[in-house]
Amino acid sequence: MTDNVLRSDSKLEKEISLKSSSRKVVLALQHLIAMFGATVLVPMLTGLNPSIALFSAGMGTLIFHLCTKGKVPVFLGSSFAFIPVVITVNKLYNGDFSYAQGGMLVAGLIYVIVSLLIKKIGVEKIQKFLPSQVVGPMIIVIGMNLIPTAFGMASNNFMVAAITLATALLVNFKGKGFFKQLAILTGVIVGYIVSYKIGIVDMSIVKESPFISLPPFNAPKFDFGAIAIIAPVVLAVFMEHIGDITTNGQVVGKNFIEDPGLNRTLLGDGLATIAASLIGGPANTTYGENTGVLAITKNYDPSILRLAAVFAIALGFVSKVGAFLNTIPVPVMGGISIMLFSMISLVGVQTIKNNKVEFNTKNIIVMVTILVLGLGSSIVEKKFGITIGIPVTKTVKISGLSFAAIVGVALNAVLNKNEK
Repeated sequence: MTDNVLRSDSKLEKEISLKSSSRKVVLALQHLIAMFGATVLVPMLTGLNPSIALFSAGMGTLIFHLCTKGKVPVFLGSSFAFIPVVITVNKLYNGDFSYAQGGMLVAGLIYVIVSLLIKKIGVEKIQKFLPSQVVGPMIIVIGMNLIPTAFGMASNNFMVAAITLATALLVNFKGKGFFKQLAILTGVIVGYIVSYKIGIVDMSIVKESPFISLPPFNAPKFDFGAIAIIAPVVLAVFMEHIGDITTNGQVVGKNFIEDPGLNRTLLGDGLATIAASLIGGPANTTYGENTGVLAITKNYDPSILRLAAVFAIALGFVSKVGAFLNTIPVPVMGGISIMLFSMISLVGVQTIKNNKVEFNTKNIIVMVTILVLGLGSSIVEKKFGITIGIPVTKTVKISGLSFAAIVGVALNAVLNKNEK
């Protein structure tokens, strides 16, 4: 009798374990889809190979999780911040991407050095400069600045984008249990089916691609000119990193700046970028798309992100699967991205609300300044051709979110210097 009970319990445990594993696989695929569009878009714009970008994203994510003790549910993908300088270097060196790799590798080294400095001086000295009246608007700007990109993707076919977005929202608000966590995946599937029916899915790339192929890895080359152009971008993306990690922490309900520590998250970003540069991939950064998935699914298990990273690495070799994912129409990704980026902005609003920021004159000035500089500078640049920011080199300028964050931190430190 006892043996039968033990066998029954063992069978039940296996069934529960199998069910849990199946759910993790589905959730990991959802994260994979969320990061896919942006990760492969960067190499498409800079002339890199998408397969290497996928491999580097997966590898970089695993390196990041190793550095952060597996505590932070983050996925690393191709960084958009490096696109202008990489294109510039490619033109200067006749399309030889190796020199851009060298510049990004040095940028990764700078990240590592900064992480060591933060570990030495202590994160508390960093945190006092990042109260909620600074962090909240920064998060809002991160999300709002990404929405025009999503809208541009959706504009390829507003009907498909609207159906995709509506499906995802419906599942998110009306779905029950585990199905509710599949809002993004369900939206993409429905959007894909509609796209296929109206004939905007091109399956030829799947037929033409080999099943398995080795990504064309490439070694970096070093030249001071290329390094001088690319390395200063670290100054621009540092505040974005803090914003992304803070956003992720606000979504999860933990302070990742304290534990595992900003020094560890920066170290993870830096080592991931170095590793990507060594094989021919783009610089890595924490992805807001996947933070949006966390906000929607309410499932914060870091192991799901690591599983997604393994899938990304596999996709670097399995050309057929990568090609199939590449057939997902742009408006489908646009519809989903609108939802993801909007969720990020809402997290910023919740940060201000939940931390009970006092709406006095000083705090209002700080918040409005960050929002105006972060959101308005791109409008001024498009309409008048004037870039608001801090020149670093002839080709690089700290602007947008990075400039807004620096001004916001400095302004808050001056206005609230006597506040505890």
